[in-house]
Amino acid sequence: MHRADRLPSRRAFLDVTGATVATGLLAGCSGDSARSDRSGDPAPPVTPAPAGPAPVAATGRYQAGVTLPLTAQPHLLALVADLGAEVAPGPLLAELGETVQALTAGSDPRLLGLPPGDVTVTVGVGPRLVRTAGAELPGAADLPAFSRECVAPRERGGDLLIQICAGDPLLLPLAAAALLGRAGDRVQERWRQFGRRGAEVPVAEGRSAPRNLLGFIDGIVGPHTTAEQERDLWLAGPPEVAGGTLAVLRRMEIDLARFAGLSVAEQEAVFGRRRDSGVPLSGGSADSAPGLGAKTPDGRYLVPVDAHVRRAHPTAVGVGHMLRRSYSIDAPVPGLLFISFQNDLRTFTATLARMDASDALLTFTTTTASATFLILPGYGPRRPLGSTLFG
Repeated sequence: MHRADRLPSRRAFLDVTGATVATGLLAGCSGDSARSDRSGDPAPPVTPAPAGPAPVAATGRYQAGVTLPLTAQPHLLALVADLGAEVAPGPLLAELGETVQALTAGSDPRLLGLPPGDVTVTVGVGPRLVRTAGAELPGAADLPAFSRECVAPRERGGDLLIQICAGDPLLLPLAAAALLGRAGDRVQERWRQFGRRGAEVPVAEGRSAPRNLLGFIDGIVGPHTTAEQERDLWLAGPPEVAGGTLAVLRRMEIDLARFAGLSVAEQEAVFGRRRDSGVPLSGGSADSAPGLGAKTPDGRYLVPVDAHVRRAHPTAVGVGHMLRRSYSIDAPVPGLLFISFQNDLRTFTATLARMDASDALLTFTTTTASATFLILPGYGPRRPLGSTLFG
């Protein structure tokens, strides 16, 4: 036998040795062979990273960001802008809808590699634009002024609302920059507001509501079932707006120091609810309708006559329910970005007019921005955003 047949070549030796070393390294990294110490005990298993929030479809019968997701995301950016006088809203809105779909799908490079998660973008148009499509259409009326307002002209009204919500606050300015970049010089920004929701508190089976900056649970009453939303939330007609809704935005400063100076009982009298649980002062559960006629043995109303829950309750006002998805803010000063959705603007205006007369909560607030918008119907590949209204 030749020597070459008996002994491996230097190249073969290195190949086998390298493979053996690599196998040992791989084994040393595996769960079966890894050791946390020299005792022979296996290392604890690696915990997988938690799954991100479920994505929310941008297209469909309704726009996302109103009833979907069921529990509103903790972070919001509301952006109000105007369109140039000669800008046709139809093509602009269609382009914005395309950008929204790219953002929510994670295919827009302007997200800079961040996963889109549960980001939603909701687009609305102001009364001036609605009137160009039809002076009698829902959404064509401006929101009137009310008491306790200190609103600069630039922060009243507007042509365009872009509401961006997400679990990851980093997505908000990126999505806004992408949408404004697509719009270019066709829009001029008026104001923007970041907000966040407090901890969610269960208020009924399968439903929760957040605490606001004053420590109370916010948004308990509203159209929550499908039947209630068909009745009070979504526009059924005319066909140009069917599947849309009307939004009201009100940015309010809150006198936190003065409210915090009240006793808990006094704070609860302002709201008409228990601070810790949200239960009406008349009793029951957080989801119970307040007993507005219930009295103490000496004849006093359990829910005070100027309590917020009494002054603003739909049955007392005589209007439908509004869906509130408000956010607490801390800039420019602490307060609340009140957001309500309803299919009749009178639901809001009649409620606030009644509150203006005597609502204990309003004495702690000053409104600094105010606007209303028609939230456009849902859209999809064959029906661009805004096409039912503007063609």
